Amino acid sequence: MAERSPGMGMTGDQLAEVCGRVPGGSFVMARLDDVLNWARESSQWPLTFGLACCAIEMMATGASHYDQDRIGVMFRATPRQADLMIVAGTVTKKIAPILRRLYDQMPDPKYVIAMGNCATGGGPYYYDTYSVVRGVDLIVPVDLYVPGCPPRPEQLLDAFLELGRRYKKEHALRHIRSDRPAEPVALPDDLPIG
Repeated sequence: MAERSPGMGMTGDQLAEVCGRVPGGSFVMARLDDVLNWARESSQWPLTFGLACCAIEMMATGASHYDQDRIGVMFRATPRQADLMIVAGTVTKKIAPILRRLYDQMPDPKYVIAMGNCATGGGPYYYDTYSVVRGVDLIVPVDLYVPGCPPRPEQLLDAFLELGRRYKKEHALRHIRSDRPAEPVALPDDLPIG
């Protein structure tokens, strides 16, 4: 019979071997919430929603110079695998229902970063265009705002680190978030025209 490739995870023998190397004994004690929050902090999977020029800065954050992979951030192309949505750019009334649908498809707990002046408040286009939404927070609840036109990749990296600090305040097993903003009540048809 052919050798099987090693599966994912850890067997009991491997766990005993790892714990045997821990100084002071053969077991490690920690709260399960702390372990799960550490894992979530070290593996953020954002859904990219690049709509305008801020998306170029978001892509630069993932490039080799800034290398967001070293802090555990890996872009995902599907909302079913993402726990964080980065809205980078101008949100129009035409794209608002799609953005909300993608947000609803993400598993809980989910987070949103509004990147750039256009995503946070409509930017300069809000005053001159009838179709621009005054901020993505009218469509989905936003956890972090990254200002700038366009914001630098360092600012987005800092937002990832800040979000990791917020994970430590949560109960991972019960999905309880003490700092969660209220769900927006405006539907895309009810958005202010300006």
